[in-house]
Amino acid sequence: MRTDKHTAMLLASRVIPVLRLRSREEAQTAIDCLIEAGFNTVELTLTTPGAVELIGALRRNSSADFLVGAGTVLDLASARACLDAGADYLVSPCLVPGMAALARAAGRIALTGGFTPGEVLAAWREGAAVVKVFPASTGGPAHLAALHAVYPDIPLCPTGGVSSSNMLDFFRAGAAVVGVGNNVIDQKALAAGERSAVIAHARGFLDLAPTAAS
Repeated sequence: MRTDKHTAMLLASRVIPVLRLRSREEAQTAIDCLIEAGFNTVELTLTTPGAVELIGALRRNSSADFLVGAGTVLDLASARACLDAGADYLVSPCLVPGMAALARAAGRIALTGGFTPGEVLAAWREGAAVVKVFPASTGGPAHLAALHAVYPDIPLCPTGGVSSSNMLDFFRAGAAVVGVGNNVIDQKALAAGERSAVIAHARGFLDLAPTAAS
């Protein structure tokens, strides 16, 4: 396992909210609720309108111990834009050659996607701090357990299909941290402006997650 400040902080967070929302305003409200719920990181996917600008604003307005991630980074131009905006980590659903090195040169880290044993090892050898097992729903906890058995020293982050009902199963299977998509946000409550309900729903994921020492 690679050790650096960003990696240690991310693994300690245990749950990474992965937001893929329809507007910058909706994303900003969701992020505010996540921060109030106690999360110390958020990954904002580049499919969200105005994502790079929002990443920059979030980095400027957040404390140093809050990590801002950029998700669905598919090329080096996008990676550079996110790093320039202040992203602490870059996340891709697949291997993007050179992305991990670019992040490392900027003092940041990369979470590179892989699904098969070969893809996981390739992502790790490319320099990923954490390998994102995506889509996690396809193989489930059993698939993650098989990967963890052969790569016990590679921190794995299942993402895509992780929910409150199966999150503990992924941790038991060997997940170092999990990525939880839009279901971390109560969408109906968010649309209705019911902030307290959004916060309570999101906090439930943190309450459920085991500590790193568990």
